[in-house]
Amino acid sequence: MKLYFTPGACSLSPHIVLREGGFRFDIERVDLKTKKTATGADYLAVNPKGYVPALELDGGGILTEGPAIVQYLADQVPDKKLAPPAGTMERYRLMEWLNFISAELHKAYSPFFRPDTPEAAKEAARQTLTRRIGYLSQHLEKSACLMGEDFTVADAYLFTILSWHPIANIDLAAWPAVRAYVDRIGARPAVREALDAEEKTKSR
Repeated sequence: MKLYFTPGACSLSPHIVLREGGFRFDIERVDLKTKKTATGADYLAVNPKGYVPALELDGGGILTEGPAIVQYLADQVPDKKLAPPAGTMERYRLMEWLNFISAELHKAYSPFFRPDTPEAAKEAARQTLTRRIGYLSQHLEKSACLMGEDFTVADAYLFTILSWHPIANIDLAAWPAVRAYVDRIGARPAVREALDAEEKTKSR
């Protein structure tokens, strides 16, 4: 498999899952401004949506959208328990978290990535994020991970999105449980490996 990614983007989530799952894979960096990959290929020919992540499958074909990719990967290695079995209530709880992260957190950070966003719009987004992170804090005061004590693909996604808090000028110190969660997930070997691998591509 090959993961098309951009350092610092939401593609870090499936990158972490690929390493947690012990997959054999390649990574190829994408310049989101030029829509070119590190090899000079036209990224729009890979993913016409023009954003990351995109996963090139071993059997052919491209899978896009982070929440779909991480669930696909988890289902390939059920022994790793990165997602509850399909059809169980716990799987729907996982999907509930993935949808919350995608719709209520991920998109709320969008204004901070656009240089022309008015300050008033940024402040409104910041207030929304503050409420959402407060909700997370209440949950994480009771469990080490989103689904209890065990790491799942939802944690890979949440960690990725929470890593954007500096660009929104949000200090996670206001929520000790969330700060501890980020530190805890960030210390996982697969997470460190993914971050290091992406950092190395910046100098190429």
